[in-house]
Amino acid sequence: MVKLRRGTQKALSETSSLRLRAAWLYYNQGLTQKDVAEKLGVSRMTIIRALDEAVKRGEVQLWINEGIGECVELAVKLEKTFGLDEAIVVPGADDTEGTAKAVGLALGQFLSEAITDDCTIGVGWGRTLTASLASFRPARRERVRVVSLLGGVLEAHLTNPIEFSWRLASQIGAECYLFLSPLLVDSIETKRHLIDRCGLDRLYRLAEDLDIAVISVGDISPSATSLSQTLISPQELNELVEAGCVGDAMCNFLDAEGRTVEHALNDRVMSIDLDAVSKARHVVLATGGASRAIAIRATMKRVGCNTLITDEAGAKALLALES
Repeated sequence: MVKLRRGTQKALSETSSLRLRAAWLYYNQGLTQKDVAEKLGVSRMTIIRALDEAVKRGEVQLWINEGIGECVELAVKLEKTFGLDEAIVVPGADDTEGTAKAVGLALGQFLSEAITDDCTIGVGWGRTLTASLASFRPARRERVRVVSLLGGVLEAHLTNPIEFSWRLASQIGAECYLFLSPLLVDSIETKRHLIDRCGLDRLYRLAEDLDIAVISVGDISPSATSLSQTLISPQELNELVEAGCVGDAMCNFLDAEGRTVEHALNDRVMSIDLDAVSKARHVVLATGGASRAIAIRATMKRVGCNTLITDEAGAKALLALES
């Protein structure tokens, strides 16, 4: 968190005014140095000097919020326990929407730095991934491709997989490969026809060679809030639970060991297989909540994970499962 301290003088000089305005836009509003420079009509180097001077003068104060220390400790434990390259743990929220927003904001900041030139990114769907767009402020990159890893839904919705893929790609100026099919089709024959005869096979080939795969996880239970549950019937939900399903990753329904549960739904889901996603050079898993811990662990067993982004409750529950 950042706090700007008011100066003691009644009138600020032009230089100090520029310095404080730059600091406010950069730290509190989240603009890039380039954006701040354009907004204030000065060079980027001027902004860099102004920000540095603001910190030296104590006009900008940076500190770690109460509770963040525990988040860092949890992140370190997750990295050691699960062999992760990186874990990012954010403070908990009071409800599902708040958790998705908090984890999503951390994901957006991560992706802003992680995406490079000549990068192919495969993306899933969910509230958390959609929330990442609020903090996704990447520099323009060259020859980036965004690949949607699963089909969409007919109703216009903020969490439509296709909508998320397109918005992510447009913010970075990337090519976008949309999974133009319903998420659920009526039969395995329809699925094969769409893949083999309607051009979707190209998506499957691209998914075999991803630099970054970004996915989320949903839990499966009568009280769960996973978006996939809005697409299946109560009977199908009960059948999945009885078959040992603990959650879904991109509508791939998994048991506690990360194995695909036996159910006819698997033949009807238009989604890249998780075994292909596991080949990505860097797998990012972003979701939160204690109730999803067992689904997170199952997905990591199946797909692997390089970067895990979750909340305090999810982190504690994951560590409790292993201990």
